[in-house]
Amino acid sequence: MAPRGSTEGGKEMRKPQHVPVLLDEVMEYFNVRPGGVYADATLGLAGHSSEIARRLGPKGTLIGFDRDPEALALAKARLDELRGELGSQMPEIRLVPKAFSEAASEIEPGSLDGLLADFGVSSLQLDEAHRGFSFRTDGPLDMRMDTRTGETAEQVVNQEDENELADLIYEFGEERRSRRIARAIVRARPITTTAELAKVVSAAAPAMKGDKIHPATRTFQALRIRVNDELGEIRTLLESAPSLLKPGGRLVLISFHSLEDRLVKDAFREAGRSGVYEVLTKKPVVAGEEEERRNPRSRSAKMRAVVKI
Repeated sequence: MAPRGSTEGGKEMRKPQHVPVLLDEVMEYFNVRPGGVYADATLGLAGHSSEIARRLGPKGTLIGFDRDPEALALAKARLDELRGELGSQMPEIRLVPKAFSEAASEIEPGSLDGLLADFGVSSLQLDEAHRGFSFRTDGPLDMRMDTRTGETAEQVVNQEDENELADLIYEFGEERRSRRIARAIVRARPITTTAELAKVVSAAAPAMKGDKIHPATRTFQALRIRVNDELGEIRTLLESAPSLLKPGGRLVLISFHSLEDRLVKDAFREAGRSGVYEVLTKKPVVAGEEEERRNPRSRSAKMRAVVKI
């Protein structure tokens, strides 16, 4: 995507680069039918949704959810550009500024031909320093997907007691050195920026031989999951999806770490055994070598798909 200037709150924002992960594979398993009703539960920057819209035709409907107001604004702009390209062949588009856990309150039961969710953090969130998701550039410790509400990562880091911090870093970050890291965080408080936190974590638990990720990666993941209740959101979507899909409707989910993938795998297995779904992917679909070269973030992506019976 070429850079495009936009403003929010008087501040100019660059249009972030966005490469939808596993796009060809998603389209294969999603099996978009012209005139159908489909939902993208994680609209992001509309990478997947744009391709779905191209295949839906004028009688189709696409419903997009995103609780991130910045992402929603950029997605709307991208879809408006697509409307200019497709003209009368553009499907109906409905954008919902809510978390995907609220899908059941926005979608008529048994109405969907397909439901897609990509649980990865978007390029916008990772690349914009002011969002506080990444330690690659210094910014405030925010990490909220919905910046209008909720507890920030800074509040968690500075207000949780040491044991609670250690537990969440261990549970959500799968970090074996969580107690050492939590102790260092408490001693260094107050911590207000991503660079400060990354420095504290790296000093307490430096990279070990053979590590391929930054020492602070797991701690940042844990805080992000906690701040946004990401696993709770996924559980709610998994519970509500069967009631939203038509018979023959497809559910395609992309996860990026073991906690997410375990939830999806277990839910699909159980629903398959009980006759709710037919599992279409016996093993998770992963990116090929070419996609990994083009988009390094795709390396950890795992896609699973089912069809409602």
